[in-house]
Amino acid sequence: MKRKNGFTVLEIVLCIVFVGIFLVLFFIQKNNIEAMERDDDRKVAINAMFYALEEGYYAEKGYYPENIEKAEDLPWIDPNLFTDPYGVTLWNADADSNYSYDASNCEDGKCKSYTLRSTMEKEDDYVKTSRN
Repeated sequence: MKRKNGFTVLEIVLCIVFVGIFLVLFFIQKNNIEAMERDDDRKVAINAMFYALEEGYYAEKGYYPENIEKAEDLPWIDPNLFTDPYGVTLWNADADSNYSYDASNCEDGKCKSYTLRSTMEKEDDYVKTSRN
């Protein structure tokens, strides 16, 4: 009997199927990991805003702002944190930012409480409310 070298068509097809399955799983997992990283970035930004409002703004003025309209309103944090992972800033409500600041119990621009919220991809909304 003479032995032939090489692969059969069946072996090649099976290899292609296995590589295809591996690539599909790889890209699904890669997208999940990237979404979780964006969610983590959102949490970092909301936490930074929360501590700037509590430890900076409220400690200095004794009240919370009615709106956050620019980065200079909270100079205690990195201005880049006001921009969500899609490039939309907190004060650009028309562009549907992932971040929102809702003040309550306001009188003459001075508010007693607020809610910070971020829309997440892989979790429920991340929410922080005022301490005082």
